[in-house]
Amino acid sequence: MADSRTETARKAAGSIGLVTPVGAPAAPQAPAADEEWQLPGGSARVYYGEGQQGVVRPVVLADGFDLGPTDFDRLWAGLENGQYPFVGELRRRARTLVLVGFDERSESILRNAETVTAAILRTTAEQLGDTRLLVGGFSMGGLVTRYALAKMETQRMDHRTGVHLSFDSPHRGAWLPIGLQAFAHYLAQTGDDTYLRQISSPAAQQMLWRYLDGVKGTPQESPLRTEFKERLQQVGSWPRIPMLLGVSSGRGDGVGNGVRAGAKALTCAGPLFDGTHFLAQSQGDAEAAVLSGVLGGPHSITTSGLAELDGAPGGTLESFGILGDALTASGESVDTAHRSVCFVPSVSAVSVRDLDQQEDLYTNIDSLPPEQSDLDDYLLSGSNDPHAGMTAELGEWILDRLPD
Repeated sequence: MADSRTETARKAAGSIGLVTPVGAPAAPQAPAADEEWQLPGGSARVYYGEGQQGVVRPVVLADGFDLGPTDFDRLWAGLENGQYPFVGELRRRARTLVLVGFDERSESILRNAETVTAAILRTTAEQLGDTRLLVGGFSMGGLVTRYALAKMETQRMDHRTGVHLSFDSPHRGAWLPIGLQAFAHYLAQTGDDTYLRQISSPAAQQMLWRYLDGVKGTPQESPLRTEFKERLQQVGSWPRIPMLLGVSSGRGDGVGNGVRAGAKALTCAGPLFDGTHFLAQSQGDAEAAVLSGVLGGPHSITTSGLAELDGAPGGTLESFGILGDALTASGESVDTAHRSVCFVPSVSAVSVRDLDQQEDLYTNIDSLPPEQSDLDDYLLSGSNDPHAGMTAELGEWILDRLPD
């Protein structure tokens, strides 16, 4: 009986995703690109603007984090078939869209920056006219392009970029509940480490503000993140030539998403993980989770000195919802009280504060002098929306700021 339940747990572990569920239904096929470029470590799909026969007034956008190669169909669907038809509006303005994808989205940001650099050079080589580029990306893609442009400047390479755009990018770090990180290590005992490989991937460790290296570990900054921050500093931290623009999927008035600190976010009642539960992050010394069930335990996961990160203003991710759905599908009885929690805090997306202090995390950004941000201009959402989702509010703001 125990072996059978362990095998069921193993299958459940293989279906849990960090950003999207593993094995999620395929997105509708995207329209055929006008050009496809093979690049070192990735590729790009090029869509001409309406009435154009080549690369004119280009907008270069890089994909964000996930496991495996870029899914261009899903990327297109998020940009065009969601709340706002961004690609259509962009092309109607006679702009070429260059979508940059990676062979492995969880690879090091430093390595994927080489793919972006190649895409920028290919774009400038094929461009018709002399309009400066907009270069940017979604979530991790904003960090990849930030580093690529800054490094190109230190190497005196002409990137011809007039605007850098970061779309809900974790400039000061992203957040994944410590209890979930511990559960990824716990599940790896089944022999399927799919969830753990995502959380422990180079890109995830570089982005996550705090990382847990084992069930019994202590949340701290990953050495890979420390190295990445040092490498950023070596190239000047930010590109200096383009205007720096950023948008956040979270609110700017300091109002959180309604997840109450200390509340149970997800509870399991068996047969696999009876007694396992996760609590929304609290300040001070706090229990983040209890892990129990067929894999052993109970293990109490505790934290100390953290702010109320799950409920913070910012772009949200279905961190508990994805896990709850996977466990339910495996036959586990699950109560998911809070599917979504903060993933990229607003203060991180517009680079105004770090995540260490409660008062900083919940800062009323709207009341701050603009010069407190590392960005030249930014926009925060009217509500705490799903992470990096394209909305009319954000999309129209970006389109109004394209380089001439």
